[in-house]
Amino acid sequence: MKTILVLSPHPETADSIRAGLNTEQYRVIHRASQDDAEPMVAHGLVNVVILDVEFNGVQNMWIVERLRRRDARCPVIIYTGEKQSEWEEEAYLRGVSHVLTKPVRPRALAALLERLLTQSAPASHPQPARIETQFITQPSPAAPASIAQPHSVLRNFSSILTHSLNAEALMRQFLIQLREIVSINRAVVFLRSDTSSFAGLGNGDAARHLHSVCAIGISPALLEHFHLSLDTGIGQQLLRLGRILRCNSDEARVDAETQREFDLMGSQVAVPFFDRDSLLGIAVFDARITGEQLSNAELDLIFHLLEQVGLAVRNIRLHDQLAANNEMMTGVLRELNSACVVVSSDLKVLHANKMARKYFGQTTRAAGEMEFTDLPQALGAKVYQVLRSGSAIASFKYEPESSPGTIYSTTIVPFHKQGSSLPVSALLVVDDQTQNEQFRRLEIEASNLRMVRTMADRLAHEVGNTMVPISTHQQLLSEKYRDAEYRASLDTALSEGVKRVNRLINQMRFLARDSVASTESIPLAALVEESYQEARKHHPGKTAQIQYEHTGKPIMVNADRSSLKHALMEVFINALQANASDPKITVRADVGMNGSGANALHIEVQDNGAGFTPESTQRAFEPFYTLRNVGLGLGLTVTRKIIETHHGKLEIVPAQEGRAGVVRISLPAEKGK
Repeated sequence: MKTILVLSPHPETADSIRAGLNTEQYRVIHRASQDDAEPMVAHGLVNVVILDVEFNGVQNMWIVERLRRRDARCPVIIYTGEKQSEWEEEAYLRGVSHVLTKPVRPRALAALLERLLTQSAPASHPQPARIETQFITQPSPAAPASIAQPHSVLRNFSSILTHSLNAEALMRQFLIQLREIVSINRAVVFLRSDTSSFAGLGNGDAARHLHSVCAIGISPALLEHFHLSLDTGIGQQLLRLGRILRCNSDEARVDAETQREFDLMGSQVAVPFFDRDSLLGIAVFDARITGEQLSNAELDLIFHLLEQVGLAVRNIRLHDQLAANNEMMTGVLRELNSACVVVSSDLKVLHANKMARKYFGQTTRAAGEMEFTDLPQALGAKVYQVLRSGSAIASFKYEPESSPGTIYSTTIVPFHKQGSSLPVSALLVVDDQTQNEQFRRLEIEASNLRMVRTMADRLAHEVGNTMVPISTHQQLLSEKYRDAEYRASLDTALSEGVKRVNRLINQMRFLARDSVASTESIPLAALVEESYQEARKHHPGKTAQIQYEHTGKPIMVNADRSSLKHALMEVFINALQANASDPKITVRADVGMNGSGANALHIEVQDNGAGFTPESTQRAFEPFYTLRNVGLGLGLTVTRKIIETHHGKLEIVPAQEGRAGVVRISLPAEKGK
């Protein structure tokens, strides 16, 4: 049977040729790329090459040139869509046998192949030119007949693929097959340790040593305590030379350590093999069982076979690393306290850890793998949505109907392959937050209780301070009512008490509001003046001053008059108390643009006190935080609540050297005309 190699980017071309030829007489092999086709041509495994190209550039002539270099005697036929005389002539000059136009005509092709193969039969030989030259010019009576049939050799070597996941077994089977081919007497294969970071060896000393993994005809006791090194002897020579080393070569004779290692193993030649990046191992051989040395052709064949075996070993190690990583990740997921389920795009559960089986496993089913239908319908629908949309879902809480009071925190994340818009799988992570939610609720309740207790304590203290002077005057009322001085003192006590109680009532009322009751357009200057006068009622000093600075145009603000006046009053009270002996307040106002492009009113209130301490800056808005013996500590808390209900913002400007305390208020505003 003759082998026809079809080199074409279109598989249908090979199908057309295969359909038109006698399958008992011809075997048609298709290759899409030149790199895949060249090894077959180089080893003489094909009888005719059919090249499917278009005459549109010099690149196609390079393909012909490279094929002819691999085997000059193998006929090449070109199929093209349209002939061009200049390129057709170039093709014939480069050794092409025939140039045909498509479509394929089976009868004409069969006749042409029969004539070509009949003409080339006396000169054709199915092995590479170098091997043929060695065996014709230097025939060896003891050379195995299998060397003359490389395709048979390669076919027998397919048996090593059964060990494609075990490097040592693969190398051992390789030596067995090699012994059948070239009748080697003894052989040993050394491999470098796995230098991957996962193996934990890195680039240390272990990566510089090669240990034996299999041998034929050499004592295991010797190899147990013997290894090669890349820093000396055979290993150093092969790392430096990168080619086959015989024991009687010039390089080996001048190196005593190399000679010693050859003598210890009773071997004559060392062959390196690579994984395309670095030296992977070394195979050391003796002569054949008949005592004759291995020929250059045999060593050339061994070198190329070892190169392919080396790539297989590299793939085995990559597979082992992936398997180890997968096992490690599986172990991590298995031991997590969160339920983890990986679902493929076809809704098959790829992985489910112990907690997932505990949460969602069906108790009625016999032991086995978890299925997608085991997931609650609400979660299964979310997973399906992620797999179809490719977008992750924000974490959400899930409460199963079958278990009231149980709360799960759920996250679903899609896994994409590079270049793919839809995910290949999705990870469902479920955490049981029932206990945490209970703790959170208890903490909220405890926090509320602490706040109620603090509020009760502060209210009792504030109301008590207010009631002391009133109670004292009430006790003296019947005795000193006709005393003018007593009546004046009583009036003052009642007035102060009413002011403090009214402020307290307003604070409670505004804290309870979550929205603005009503709005009106208010001139800011008038509102500032009214708020300041209310603040003065709560400050006994007589020398307080206020300065209002603005852009010169009237500024209007839409707000609830009573609540915003109270908010400004609380800010002014703080400013007056900052320097009780001689308070001075500066109010600056201007209208600008906020981040959304709307008009924004900016009000800055600056006092002449010592300024806010770092602790005060952080805690000023906390309920009941105060540094004074009077008041509840709710002034700025109430102010912030009022400003936020007006869709504004209250902030304390960080302290700056040479500048006292500054409170900044931002509100939506309109410019007056």
